[in-house]
Amino acid sequence: MGTNRLEAFSDGVIAVIITIMVLELKVPRDTTLTSLRSVAPQFLSYLLSFLVVAIMWVNHHHMLHSARRADARLLWSNNTLLFWMSLVPFVTAYMGNNPRDPRAVALYGVVLSLCSVSFALLRSAIIQHHSDNPDMIRYHRGVQLKNFYSLLLYMASVPLAFIDVRIAFFIFVFVALSYFLPERKLAEPEAAPH
Repeated sequence: MGTNRLEAFSDGVIAVIITIMVLELKVPRDTTLTSLRSVAPQFLSYLLSFLVVAIMWVNHHHMLHSARRADARLLWSNNTLLFWMSLVPFVTAYMGNNPRDPRAVALYGVVLSLCSVSFALLRSAIIQHHSDNPDMIRYHRGVQLKNFYSLLLYMASVPLAFIDVRIAFFIFVFVALSYFLPERKLAEPEAAPH
C-alpha cells in the first residue's frame, strides 16, 4: 500500500493542530497598546509553536516521500508522532498564559522531546524500507543523529526551565531553526525511491 492516505491523514491532523492553536489567541477587549502588550506572551508562544509545527510538517512531508510503503510499523509510528503533536496546542496555550512559570515551559519541552522521539521512530520505520540501499540508510542515520542531538537539547530544556526559562526558550528557537530547511537529499527528484 502506498503512503498517499497516510500523508493526507497527517496533513489533516496537522492543519487541525494549527487551527486549534490560533483559536486559543484571545483578542484584546480594547485597542490600547497596553491591551496588545497583555496578549504578547500568547502571541509569541503561538508564533514559536506555529514555526515548530510548520517545520515538523515540512520535514514529515519530505521524510514520507522516501517511504516505500505504508506498513504497520510506519502507520503506528506516524500515529505516535501525530499524538504528541496534537498536544502542542495545549502546551502552547499553557506556556503562553504562564510564560515565566518554569512548569509550563518545562512541559512544553517534554512534549517537544516526545515529538522528537516519535520522529526518530518514524525515521527508523523508513530506514527498514531501504535495507537494500546503503546510501539511503547512511543518509537517514545521519539525519537521525541530528534528531538525537535535538532530543538531547529538548530534554535539557526541561530542567533548565527551572533555572531560567529564557534558556529553555533559546533551546526551542535554536532547535527549530536548525530544522528550518527541508532535508535536501529527499527534496531532490533523483533521491525519490523508484
